Amino acid sequence: MTDHHCSHDGLSEVTRRTVLKVGAGATAASLVPLRLGAQAQGATPPPESGPTTPVSFVVNGERVTMDVDARASLLDLLRERLALTGTKKGCDHGQCGACTIHLDGRPVASCLTMAAKVDGRQVTTIEGLARGGDLHPMQQAFIDHDALQCGYCTPGQIMSAVSCVTEGLATDPGAIRDFMSGNICRCGAYVGILAAIEQAAGVMRG
Repeated sequence: MTDHHCSHDGLSEVTRRTVLKVGAGATAASLVPLRLGAQAQGATPPPESGPTTPVSFVVNGERVTMDVDARASLLDLLRERLALTGTKKGCDHGQCGACTIHLDGRPVASCLTMAAKVDGRQVTTIEGLARGGDLHPMQQAFIDHDALQCGYCTPGQIMSAVSCVTEGLATDPGAIRDFMSGNICRCGAYVGILAAIEQAAGVMRG
C-alpha cells in the first residue's frame, strides 16, 4: 500500500506509516512545533487557587508574563496553563526524565523546577526545537532510527540528547549512555536512541 504523506505547517513531510509507527501523541509532541497554547490564543487559562507570584520569561522564543501559583511546578505551568503538552508527566519525582526541558540552555526536570523560578529566564520545550519548516537534526535522527516504541518518553529523550551533544559529551557510546541514563525508556528503544544521537551529533557539529 502506498504511504500517504501529511505535512504540518510546512514541516518536512512525515509518512502515514511513520505516524503510525511512532504514535500520534509522540509525533505531535516531538515533531510539530506547537506554538504557545491557551495564553497565545487568547483563551482563558485555569484560575489559580493559591497565592500567586508574577513571572516574565521567554518560552520557545515568545515572551510570557503571567501570575503563577507559587507552589506550581514548571511542568504543570507548561502543560496546564500554556498548553505545551509535548513535555510529558512521567514519575513526577524527577526520576524518569520524561519531563526534561531546557532552562537557559541546560536540561532540567521540569517536575522538580518551581514555576516561580523561571522569572527572567529562557525555557525551551520540545515544541521549540524545530526551526521554520525544518526539524531539529535530533528529531530527524529519532525518526530515521525508529528510536522509540510507545513514544511517551521521546520528548524528554530528545531534549536530553540535544544537551548531550551541545555540551560536548556525545564523544562515544559509553559517554552517551552515561549522559542519557536519567531518561528511562521502559519499552527498550535504547539501541535506536544511541544510533540517533550519534547521527545527530555529526550533523550538529557540522
